[in-house]
This record gives sequence, C-alpha cells and structure tokens, in this order.
Amino acid sequence: MKIFVAGAAGVIGRRLVPLLVAAGHDVAGTTRRAERAQFLREAGARPVLVDVMDAEALHRALEAERPDVVIHQLTDLAEENFAANNRLRIEGTRNLVEAAKAAGVEKMIAQSIAWVYVAGQTPAVESDPLDPKAPPYPGVAALEEAVGGMPHGVVLRYGAFYGPGTWYAPDGAIAMRVRSGDLKPTPAWTSFVHIDDAAAAAVDALEWEAGAVNIVDDEPAQATEWMPVYCEAIGVPVPSLPRHAAATGRPISNAKARALGWKPKFASWRTGFSHL
Repeated sequence: MKIFVAGAAGVIGRRLVPLLVAAGHDVAGTTRRAERAQFLREAGARPVLVDVMDAEALHRALEAERPDVVIHQLTDLAEENFAANNRLRIEGTRNLVEAAKAAGVEKMIAQSIAWVYVAGQTPAVESDPLDPKAPPYPGVAALEEAVGGMPHGVVLRYGAFYGPGTWYAPDGAIAMRVRSGDLKPTPAWTSFVHIDDAAAAAVDALEWEAGAVNIVDDEPAQATEWMPVYCEAIGVPVPSLPRHAAATGRPISNAKARALGWKPKFASWRTGFSHL
C-alpha cells in the first residue's frame, strides 16, 4: 500500500514510519525541516519537504505521490503553542483533506484527542458529545469535520501521550511542572497512551471502517492515583494535594479499539511509566 504520512518526523511519526515500512508499505513522509529528512531516508521512507500551511505546495506533493492512504499525525506543540496547534488542526487539516481529495485519495487516518468529551464519571465512548467549552474544541471539531468529509475518514482520539520525546518524558514539560510544584495531584481524570501504542493504532487503522476511535490504555486514573507512580519513575517527591480540589475531566473507554483488534503493549501507565 502506498502511504503518505503528514508529520512523519514528529513524536508519533518517528515511530509510525518504521512500523509501516516493516509491514511492507511504500511510505512517503512530510517534514518542514530539511535536517529531519535524513531520519526519514534511514527509516526507509521518501522525505517530502513541505509545510501543510502552504496549500499549493501540499497539492503538488500529493499529486506527485498519489498515495492510497494519507495518515495525518501533524501537531505544533513543541513550544506548548496551543494557538498554533489549533490553527494547524483547522487550516492544516483543511489543506491536507483538499489536497488528498484532489489527488484521488479516499482514505485518511487522522490524529485527534480524547480529552474533550463533556465531563463526567462514566467512561466516555465515541458517540458521547464533545465539550464546546474545552479550549482545544474549535481545532478538534474542525479537524474531525474535515476528515469526516473524506470518503473514508478514520479519527484516532488519542489519550495523553507518554514515553520518549513527550511532555511526560523526564525532561518534558509535565516533568518540569511536577518538579517545580506547579502541577498537583488533583482528582482530575487522565487517560494515557504510550506513544508506541499510539503508533501501532495508526497501523491497525489501515483496516478500520470510517469513524472515531478512542486510543487510550485500559486504566483511566485521577492524578491522585497516577502522579505518585509517575513521580517515582522520574525520581521526584510527590507534590502535596491541594485543598478543596474538585474532580474534573472524564475517564475514556477503549472498548471500541479493543473490539477492532488493537491491543496496547502497555495496558496501564502503572507499567508504562517505567518506559518514559
């Protein structure tokens, strides 16, 4: 199968590309940075130097490749720039979808997020409504609507990424907040997924029907439960619990993904945090 990976040199892309190549697929991968092209060559993919915000250049790239599937793993969060990431989800996804359609592509698999469901205590499933008050909602809603306009659009609603190169890595943004005491063990819900399992889900999704799928591990947890395990993994004391903390967020169910055959290598952050 001929596959075009947008965001191929990102945190997930760097794990996804070798999996696709190992499975025998013909892979082209995009990056905005010329210095990352060598990684893609070494991984067995054709580098495509293009910025998805440049609609004309993206059309030319897709027209040249004419893939069977486009996998959208684009983010812009290296500097925790949420506004830039929302813009990428909205404008970048629109450009990618339009270019893919023009090149005759019918299937797209796209990275979305799982923590925008309306808050509650029962595990959220894919048919539950998203929360329009959540800060990333405009970008998420626009992305999912655009991908839903493909003849065959699969949306992967990922949980919080952890593992090497993520915010939860020992040198990542979350680790720094924990060390500084800015992040406290509140009753806020988090549903995690290790980046290797996230990449594997994108490969599995090549065989899935259109629609949204939650990609999270088996054990949603509140920060009061997961943070002590995380702190032990990165070697820092557990911050004190703030007073009068209220539960926020919602646990996420992975029942649909498991029914489709996805099986996370790290079924829980309890074991996965030792692989940061």
